[in-house]
Amino acid sequence: MATHMTLQAENQQFDEPNDPDARRAEWFRYYSDKRIGQQWFQLHLLDGLKVQTVLEVGPNLGFVTALLANAGFTVTTMDVLPSQDPRPDIPHIQGELTAIESARLAGHDAILCCETLEHLPWNQVQDILAKFHGAAPDYLVISVPYMGFQIDWRLYLNGVTGWSKLSIKKLNFLRRFQIDHSKPWGHKWEAGYRGHSLKALESKISRSGWSIKRRGFTSPTRSVFYLLSRK
Repeated sequence: MATHMTLQAENQQFDEPNDPDARRAEWFRYYSDKRIGQQWFQLHLLDGLKVQTVLEVGPNLGFVTALLANAGFTVTTMDVLPSQDPRPDIPHIQGELTAIESARLAGHDAILCCETLEHLPWNQVQDILAKFHGAAPDYLVISVPYMGFQIDWRLYLNGVTGWSKLSIKKLNFLRRFQIDHSKPWGHKWEAGYRGHSLKALESKISRSGWSIKRRGFTSPTRSVFYLLSRK
């Protein structure tokens, strides 16, 4: 039930995993400068922790997997689709996140599940978090899109060029998130909208057995991240 793979399955943007040109085109399409910082932040949250083995839920084409492996972590991936990573030494668990048992996710120091939970109905999120808790990792890293009030302004200048970017998100706490029912694998909710506040999400986190060690935000890919530990 991984974010990136389900989106690819829906849009059929990358249905030739053995075609090097198609794979390269998909890499450039998805791993844009907008998203790279968010991918890096997943790894950054593990810095300084006593973690060696990591289960990555939703690996897409393996960018975060490669970061983890090159940083010396032992990585296993999990997705609803077969592995899209060309390296044969990365174990892969294929299964549906809502149906898989905690025991199949066990045996790892940490689980990463980023940009995935929003593809599930809001009322299933706590059950998935509890399932991760039942797998008994020491840590869980999650992220979901964050659309609460925020301002991101950037200015760059040098001797020959310059640019600026401004992004403002506001008043979404007054609105309900609108589900696009034409996309069955699309987002079912996003944090910051009415009924899906950070407080409500953090309540689900607490009730599923996790304790929040750190909360962070990324932009221009606007997401909220949590580093969680077992209570």
